[in-house]
Amino acid sequence: MTLDCVRKGRRCRIISIPSEAVRAQALRFGIAEGEVVTCTEVIPAGPVVISKNRQEIAIGRRLARQIEVEEVA
Repeated sequence: MTLDCVRKGRRCRIISIPSEAVRAQALRFGIAEGEVVTCTEVIPAGPVVISKNRQEIAIGRRLARQIEVEEVA
């Protein structure tokens, strides 16, 4: 499953981040492969907002389609 398919309020673990440039940018926000994040908002035809440690990050829909995740309980 990709990040753009996660529904609001669901927790997911990031499995893979596609490119080195995207991975470096995600690391600046404290997000890496293996991290568990919560989807706080899904804006129709807009970004996916995730949160981790009380920090919210909006990820563009095109980029969210490339990030592989799995839902966790």
